[in-house]
Amino acid sequence: MIAIRPYRVEDRPAMFEVCVKTADAGQDASGLFTEDDLWGLIFAVPYVERHPDLAWVVEAGDGRVVGYIVATDDTDAFEQWFRDEWWPRFADRFPRPVTPQTREEKIVEYAYAREPGREPNTAEYPAHLHIDLLPETQGQGLGRRLIDTLLAELRSRGVRGLHLGMDPANIGAAKFYERLGMQQLPTEPGSLAFGIRL
Repeated sequence: MIAIRPYRVEDRPAMFEVCVKTADAGQDASGLFTEDDLWGLIFAVPYVERHPDLAWVVEAGDGRVVGYIVATDDTDAFEQWFRDEWWPRFADRFPRPVTPQTREEKIVEYAYAREPGREPNTAEYPAHLHIDLLPETQGQGLGRRLIDTLLAELRSRGVRGLHLGMDPANIGAAKFYERLGMQQLPTEPGSLAFGIRL
């Protein structure tokens, strides 16, 4: 039986796996980069490092983690921590590209460029999330349950709103967020953002 439960430290390897298996606009991104872990080091694992209390996983009947939601309740504080404490640990492994050309170089540059104040929607929507579900779990209401779980926790903390950014190519995800009552927000070209007031 599939269940949603709070994140545990032993789930960390699964965070990397689920992240890469869904990173290419919802499809498997394995082998696209020189290191598959790059996806998780930017979009999943830093969140469970900083906010394990804002992370839940989907556990299949056989014990595998097949999905997750991770978040921060304060985007600007998170981005400062990411820039100053998290990403410097990986500078030798992923040097900053001089002129990013490839998709991998652009993702690495994105990691280096993260900083507080860069995201335009944080005043009204200070929290943000990342959610990923393996294809075998989709269409079962688990995404909605994960988001409802997170929103309840954010409301209990008095957080005023939540936003998320996504790849515009992931059309199914965009429709999902709209069904949840999220509104499209202004964002930089080549990206798509949604938000919800709490």
